[in-house]
Amino acid sequence: MTDSAPNPANVISVDAMGGDNGPATVVAGLSKFLGKASLATVILHGPESELKPLVIKHKIQDRVVIRDAKDVVRMTDEPKAAYRKGAKTSMWSTIEAVSKGEAAVCVSCGNTGALMLMSTIRLRKTDGVNRPAIACLWPSRNPTGFNVMLDAGADIRADQDDLLKYALMGASYARNGMDIDRPRVGLLNVGTEEHKGRAELKVAHELIATAAEIGDFDYVGFIEGGDLPSDKIDVIVTDGFTGNVALKTGEGTASLISEFLRAAFMKTPLAMLAAILARGSLQRLRKRIDPRRVNGGVFLGLNQTVVKSHGSADATGMAAALHLAYRLAQSGFSDKLAARVASAAALAQDTGQEGEAEEPDTEAS
Repeated sequence: MTDSAPNPANVISVDAMGGDNGPATVVAGLSKFLGKASLATVILHGPESELKPLVIKHKIQDRVVIRDAKDVVRMTDEPKAAYRKGAKTSMWSTIEAVSKGEAAVCVSCGNTGALMLMSTIRLRKTDGVNRPAIACLWPSRNPTGFNVMLDAGADIRADQDDLLKYALMGASYARNGMDIDRPRVGLLNVGTEEHKGRAELKVAHELIATAAEIGDFDYVGFIEGGDLPSDKIDVIVTDGFTGNVALKTGEGTASLISEFLRAAFMKTPLAMLAAILARGSLQRLRKRIDPRRVNGGVFLGLNQTVVKSHGSADATGMAAALHLAYRLAQSGFSDKLAARVASAAALAQDTGQEGEAEEPDTEAS
């Protein structure tokens, strides 16, 4: 493939470096993705000497442009230290391609804090957004199989205005990324009663309820932690500290249950026989809750779309993140989200609630 300028909506900018499993896994995921997305092309960023043999091995060189970037942002790098490395890193180069309009969306499995900082600086925040958020998918009883939760750790703080924007952005993501015509939004609290929770939660409760018609969503009110996997909501709104703790707790609990099941089925010969008989059901359950199928947290509140893959993602997980990114690019998601946020900003100004803009706090991963 020549380094030309195809339709940016079909182009994904991908950081090949920074993940736990190295560029070989990223390129293998690319191969899986490109096998199903016939119109998609990719700009791949990283050391050309490492990437070119991998791209040739998977026979995808006609659909991949390699951008040589010799430096890598490590998982252990502080966000500001990573930013100082600047344009020589694969992460910066990945974001820059989107900033220049060469690609519609970027994907990276690298350092979350560094990716958020670089993305915020290079892509800028959407007008009306104080703090961007990370949206992740939470397994649920809904027909789609998942709920959207934000913020999952982009910023540990959030006031009432931020929570209002999160509701608008989460609803837009559910509509464009999950085909939910009128998403149901809930605000995470310590109880469902209106008198419970911090002062900013009570104000946010009123603001989100008022914005529901403008945002084209249904507001169900306060929800509790036990509602995260329920079928009563589609979008969960919370601050980044609470969301990140909930996310990591859920992942750890799922891993623990999996280990317990494996140990139980291996304990006796009869249990092993039961495992063989139940193999089909267990495989369906494993597929239903497989985190690789929903790999990819979306940075919401920026002028372009950024998808953060898990650092430990395998080829299947990487392909899932790429499919999500491509779907959002094809839907014109960034423009639609900006329009929703603009309506929320106007609403907040009308009610006298608009706060001061602040730079993101990237302490949570």
